[in-house]
Amino acid sequence: QVQLVESGGGTVQAGGSLRLSCTLSESRPRIDYMGWYRQSPGKERELVARITDDGTIYYVSSVKGRFTISLDSARLTWYLQMNSLKTDDTAVYHCYAKEHSMTLPYWGQGTQVTVSS
Repeated sequence: QVQLVESGGGTVQAGGSLRLSCTLSESRPRIDYMGWYRQSPGKERELVARITDDGTIYYVSSVKGRFTISLDSARLTWYLQMNSLKTDDTAVYHCYAKEHSMTLPYWGQGTQVTVSS
């Protein structure tokens, strides 16, 4: 079974940085896109960043200029570099990947990001 393993969460002070990573357990024939959602208490789940197979990148407005998503050359691991973190970035971050032939995406187990003031 395909699994996504993510890591890199933790607790940092506002203004600090973290890098999240997400790795597919095996290569798949075609992945359309991959990225991260986040969810915190009292807020709706939101798409934070996404990179498509053709390299198109999306960021939610609140993280533009601070977060960078990237994909390694093997297309098995993707990263979310988070700089200038704010308390509002505190959430559980779940990575995901959508395989072209599948109707539903794969999901990582989630990693907690806590930004303190």
